[in-house]
Amino acid sequence: MGDVAEQGNRAGQEARHSTTMRAAARVGLVAYGIVHLIIAWIALQIAWSGGGDASSGGALQKIAEQPFGKALLWIAAAGLVALAAWQVMTAIWGYQSESDDKKRLLKRLSAVGRAIVYALLAFSAARTAAGSGGSSGDSKEEGLTSDLLSAPAGRILVAAVGIAILVIAARHVHRGVTDKFTHDLEGPATSGTSGSGVIMVGRVGYVGKGIAIAVIGVLFGWAAISYDSEKAGGLDDALKTVRDQAFGPYLLTLVALGLAAYGLFCFAWARYVRTR
Repeated sequence: MGDVAEQGNRAGQEARHSTTMRAAARVGLVAYGIVHLIIAWIALQIAWSGGGDASSGGALQKIAEQPFGKALLWIAAAGLVALAAWQVMTAIWGYQSESDDKKRLLKRLSAVGRAIVYALLAFSAARTAAGSGGSSGDSKEEGLTSDLLSAPAGRILVAAVGIAILVIAARHVHRGVTDKFTHDLEGPATSGTSGSGVIMVGRVGYVGKGIAIAVIGVLFGWAAISYDSEKAGGLDDALKTVRDQAFGPYLLTLVALGLAAYGLFCFAWARYVRTR
């Protein structure tokens, strides 16, 4: 029985480190970067002209409207599926050199979380490519929040979602400030002049994205306190909330630049992705 488990573990490791998986993961990371760049561009439009849907669904719809956009979305969906599969493999077989069992578990759970994000985005890309996308992600968030609020202990559930989102946001900021994201990179990306540029973009990107995610968490918390599902929302609502504050357009411009930096970092991540 032990031999069978060992063979399965070895096969899984080989699949995770394969050239095919690396190439597929790169396609997914490039697609992920493009989505963030489009969201950043829409965020700038929201900051200074008030228009645009800055959700991931809105970004995918923008891609679909371009020449060959639907074909690109199918390619992106395939890459994102591969990216999700890679993270599932990482959750199962990765971090074996980590001696601390608690840290290994947390890292593997983070990989599961990333796999879910990539899989959902892949599904959204496929739906948009097939012509069945276009519904507002923020409307879905409000519907989900309304269902949670109407459930027993609904406020606690919505507050728990808000806290979980804030934890994710804090993790993004922490990874940016402490350069923890460099664990995902290899080669020149972690040394020399080119490495310094990649690391700087990664820092700005992770912190900027963390701030945007944190606003979503605050919106869920406010929905729990006010018992109003319309107070909750996704990324589009979060960015519009930033815009409506004092000096909002300038603050939102900074967030947009952070999201753009994260998108650019995804391109560098694709180039120097570490699968071991």
